[in-house]
Amino acid sequence: MSKELMEDIENKDERESEKAVDEIVESDEALTKEELKARKKEAKEAKKALKASKKDKRKEKAKKKPEEINIVKELLSLIVYIGIVVLFCFFIINYVGCRSLVDGSSMEPNLHDGDNLWVDKLSYNIGDPKRFDVIVFNYDEDTTYVKRIIGMPGETIRIDQNGNIYINEMMLVEHYGKEVILPTNIGRASQSILLGEDEYFVLGDNRNNSQDSRLASVGNVSREDIVGKAVFRIYPLSDIGIVD
Repeated sequence: MSKELMEDIENKDERESEKAVDEIVESDEALTKEELKARKKEAKEAKKALKASKKDKRKEKAKKKPEEINIVKELLSLIVYIGIVVLFCFFIINYVGCRSLVDGSSMEPNLHDGDNLWVDKLSYNIGDPKRFDVIVFNYDEDTTYVKRIIGMPGETIRIDQNGNIYINEMMLVEHYGKEVILPTNIGRASQSILLGEDEYFVLGDNRNNSQDSRLASVGNVSREDIVGKAVFRIYPLSDIGIVD
């Protein structure tokens, strides 16, 4: 087959390529009968080669296209999956809950050093803390404390020399304290403390071994500093259960 014929065929639009073969053959009026016959034979072979080439291209396209589509689909699926996981984690950590570790003995006998707690944030996003809730709050940028709410916003708190706790000058009846508060551990609560509209007074259950609202360094706990409510002990497994 002549090189010129193949080049002419390849230069034609693909949809008209077969028709182009005949046009190229018949366009040369100077051809003899034998030359025309030979040229038509070449054209027939060119058509056959063209069909085979198209078939091969379709097969190659059929092989590659699904694979390319699958890769794109898998990539998009992965991106969507990662996005969902990130959003889910963000939502859980910021609005639903988180894990917190008890460090020290200030909440004994109810909680112990090394206990892992699940902290419920959602309850305080839709409601307010309640008296006797065990809360986790930010002491500073790097430290959180676990304590129990004793005084509520707007109340007056005082502790007398016998270790009795007074709320608005009425003695509080509760059973959470491990021991009676000693006179040396009353701290700033020896004088009446008025809580602001968004402030809470907190104590550790181990009343004589706890840094809490009795100390000026801790003071009243602002509502915005409360991370959430400790609701469940998830470790150690031997003590797993609801936090009272």
